[in-house]
Amino acid sequence: MTTTYAALLRGINVGGSRKVPMADLRALLTGLGLDGVRTHLQSGQAVFTAAHGDEDSLAADITAAIEKRFGFPVDVIVRDHAYLKTVADACPFPADTLEGRQLHVTYFSAPVDAARFAEIDPAAYLPEEFRLGDRALYLYAPDGLGRSKLAEALARPRLTKGLIATSRNWNTVVKLVEMTGA
Repeated sequence: MTTTYAALLRGINVGGSRKVPMADLRALLTGLGLDGVRTHLQSGQAVFTAAHGDEDSLAADITAAIEKRFGFPVDVIVRDHAYLKTVADACPFPADTLEGRQLHVTYFSAPVDAARFAEIDPAAYLPEEFRLGDRALYLYAPDGLGRSKLAEALARPRLTKGLIATSRNWNTVVKLVEMTGA
């Protein structure tokens, strides 16, 4: 039985550095024996099917292959369709009434608990808000991520220590659910 996954690559093709052309990424993933490889945008999303492995071993294989091919490390999180759909369905904010740039999901490599973010005073950042989910953090930033003070606070290295964390706007969250469900 095959499973459809999305690979979320962190920090590539941003500001002209750490370039990973999508055609090369597709070829690399195909070379790893993954099937039906497709990419979305230039910012590091790939969808594929695999009959072997699990999320962590697939992420490790992709990470190693990218470093070997491109010469720099890239953090990778792999999640299956069921997980991606569950995250989208569990959104605590009214996604259908918001613009995609106002709502983001940060995917984590492992579960996180509220204690990790206890130093964040939610009232200090209103109207911005965040909520934790299953290996995910939902961020409502009405003025977008680029202007978000809360996003800046949440990204402090001590809060994400020991984790891979990578964020996607809501449009991409929905697109990945669609792509992995097809």
